[in-house]
Amino acid sequence: MSSRESAVVGETAPESFVTKVKTALRQGSAFLVVGGIGFVVDAGTYNLLVFAGGEGPLFHQPLLAKIIAILVATVVTYFGNKWWTFSHKKGGSAAREYLFYALFNVIAIGLQLACLGFSRYVLHLSTPLADNISGTLIGQMVAVAFRYWAYDKFVFTGAREDDGGNGSGPTGSNPLPSPGN
Repeated sequence: MSSRESAVVGETAPESFVTKVKTALRQGSAFLVVGGIGFVVDAGTYNLLVFAGGEGPLFHQPLLAKIIAILVATVVTYFGNKWWTFSHKKGGSAAREYLFYALFNVIAIGLQLACLGFSRYVLHLSTPLADNISGTLIGQMVAVAFRYWAYDKFVFTGAREDDGGNGSGPTGSNPLPSPGN
């Protein structure tokens, strides 16, 4: 065996651009599905707390209601992201993962609350439509973009399970199993 052949045997081929794009689209799509479920949980919880029966139990405390709604949605999306979106990455230290997940969600909650607070207290808009546009729709969009970046870069950082721990990942394989797998 020549030195060139022996060098090639131990190396993995770099992922092609097309493979990287497909992987990013699969992962991004899974993240958006999980986020969509979180959006429904967030909006539903908020509207029940603030507007159930006309004036819900937290009608006069919309920011507290939003915090509760986001926390409920966060639990749902954590498990969706861990078990589906980022399931192709090995889990690192559970304590580290939970700590960073919580930290970045607190920042994301701040982003959502800033959108709702601006609408309520600067623009003086307090209708269900205004709250849902500012706190749920706009706030969620800003928070989702931030969360995706933060989760991928800082929370779910382990090497892929099928790459031998070298971080190179599979070439041409689907890194995202379906939720049932």
